[in-house]
This record gives sequence, structure tokens and C-alpha cells, in this order.
Amino acid sequence: MTLFHTLDDASVSGKRVLVRVDLNVPMEEGRVSDTTRIDRILPTIREIADKGGKVILLAHFGRPKGVDPKESLAPVAVELAKRLGRPVGFASDCIGEAAKAAVDAMKNGDIVCLENTRFHKQEEKNDPAFVAALAANGDVFVNDAFSAAHRAHASTEGLARVLPAFAGRTMQAEIEALAKALEQPERPVLAVVGGAKVSSKLELLGNLVKKVDILVIGGGMANTFLAAQGKAVGKSLCEHDLLDTARSVLATAKVSGCEIVLPVDGVVASEFKAHAASKTVSVDAVGADDMILDIGSASVKTVAAKLATAKTLVWNGPFGAFELEPFDAGTNAVAQEAARLTKAGKLLSVAGGGDTVSALNHAGAADDFTYVSTAGGAFLEWLEGKPLPGVDALRRS
Repeated sequence: MTLFHTLDDASVSGKRVLVRVDLNVPMEEGRVSDTTRIDRILPTIREIADKGGKVILLAHFGRPKGVDPKESLAPVAVELAKRLGRPVGFASDCIGEAAKAAVDAMKNGDIVCLENTRFHKQEEKNDPAFVAALAANGDVFVNDAFSAAHRAHASTEGLARVLPAFAGRTMQAEIEALAKALEQPERPVLAVVGGAKVSSKLELLGNLVKKVDILVIGGGMANTFLAAQGKAVGKSLCEHDLLDTARSVLATAKVSGCEIVLPVDGVVASEFKAHAASKTVSVDAVGADDMILDIGSASVKTVAAKLATAKTLVWNGPFGAFELEPFDAGTNAVAQEAARLTKAGKLLSVAGGGDTVSALNHAGAADDFTYVSTAGGAFLEWLEGKPLPGVDALRRS
């Protein structure tokens, strides 16, 4: 039995179902440019509508300071209707007369999208009166927005306290995938943590060294760890003021029995641009004018060998400047190997974070991972071991 209520437990026929979704999608010239987040919520919407529920969508868009037409969900609702292949109504507010009129006009199976919840400052304050105004249009609450679950806002946490609350299918899949990866994992567990800065992932590193068996550190943050070991990193991105912190992470890992894997070689260049002249050198031979922009082939082999011993993989952050060729090669190679092992049934692989999703898509590996989270902050906070208010509110009492 799951620790939270899902749509399997919900009676939605004839009910007004407030569904919190993630419609905070990229836009270009007034049109949705990436439908990934929309596509993720389609199963939940279809299921509720097909069961005769009235689907009332709640979502935020951007960071508006009050009502701002440029941050309206109206064009997103149009794209949602296209992806669903069904009509989606739209209300010009998420509370009050406009919302009530739209909901009152609904028939069973209808779908309506309400306007940006963040047009009201009370949303982010989780204001009880605003929660009540949202709840007035619903009989049941379904949260399908894991990506907003780290925020205790009215539409993510508040509603779950005043209406019967259930996890949507995307939320359910996300929680179950993450639980398998770190809460009840099959060991050995290997974590890949990359990205630019140690400072942005200190809590993550501190939590993972106590939970995983192998921690692979890549990206710009690996340079800080290499420097902490006394290695020269030239002009590479490096947080020299955090060398003691890096040494502390290494010491904690040793006490916890977590093996730390750092690059043994790197692809270096003298300038940060695509197709810059580059070469592969040992981490003991980085020149004064060199920038480490990717891991080298020997490091790829090392990580691949560690992956072959693992049963569970958690991945957050790329190994190098994957946006620029040829500095995408290391991330591509490791991602493709992880995808191969997953497809062969030898590895459970969970990845998340904006750059990570982009990197895995770039490598053509995302579809073969067990689960790729579209959540950024929520995924990171979960990895850091922090409680997620939007998830906790759904737990069985």
C-alpha cells in the first residue's frame, strides 16, 4: 500500500475536481515552445474526465507581481487542448465570479483551466482565505504538480488540508520512482552529481554521502574537489574559497563508507566556446591557461565500470559544458551507458533537474532511463533530504 492517496482511492464521477498541474512551460512569441510538462499531465486529466469528473485545472505561470496579461495561462490552455484533443475552457480568474461561472457551467467530463494562481499574492502566502476561495469551486483535490511540491502554497499544500486530497498519476509516478531510488533502493546505489558549483549543492552532497555507496562528482564542481586535493586546475571554474568544505565532504564520505569518484583526466581548452581547440590531459597535467570543460575518455571508462557494479542510479547535473561541442562527449557517453544498462534490466535509473533533462535529451538517452523528473527545485530538495510540503500533505493520516 502506498503512503499516500492516489486516483485509485478517489471517487470523481459528478464531482468538481480541482487538479493542481504544472503549466509553467517555456514560451516563445506567445506560443508554447516545449510541451514536456503538458504531456506529463495528460493521463491524469483524461482519467478524471473519462470517469465523469469535472476537471478544473489550477496552475501558476512565471513570477507575476499581480495581474499581468503577459503571464496569462490563456495561450497555454490553447496548447493543452491541442495535446489533449479535447476542448479546454478558460476562466479569467482562479477565484471569484469568473471562476464560479466557468465551473457552474461545466458538465461531467468537461475541462476548464483557471487563470494563473500567482495573480493573487495570497497564493504564495498560503493564505487561509484564499485557500477557501479556491476550495469553493471543488469537491476533491488532486495534486499532479510534483515540480511545485517543495512550496507550501495555497494551491499546492493548502487545498490538501481542506478537501479530500489525492496524488495524480504524474505525482504518483514521481514519488514512487524517487522512493525506489533512495528510500528503499536496491544496492549498490550510485549517484552522479555534476553542474557548475559546489556552493549550490552542498546540502545535496552532505545528504548523498550518507545514503549512497558511490558518489561520482563531475562538472565544474569536480574542479573544486581536485583543487582541494592539491591539483592545479588552471583557469577552470573553481570555488577556491570552498576547498575546506570539499575536504570535509570527502572526510564525511570516508566515515560513511561512500566511495567518491573524481575525474582522472579532462578535456581542456584555452577558451570557452564551441569547437575551441582542445586536448585531453591527466588531472595532474592541467596547464596554467587551461580550462577543464569535460571529463576525458579515461574518466568515462572509470564511471562506466562503476555503473556496471550498481543496481540504482540517481543523476543530477552534467559532467561538462554539454551545450558546446565537443565538450558534450563525456556526458553523452555516460548517459548512453546508463541508458543501455537500464534497457537491459540491470539498472534502475532516476534523473532530474533542468540541465540534467536537457543533457539526457541531448545524448538521446532520456527515453531509456527508468524515470526522468521534469521538476527542478523539488527534485533537488528531495535529494537533499528535505520534506516537500505538497507531498507531505497527501500522505495517509
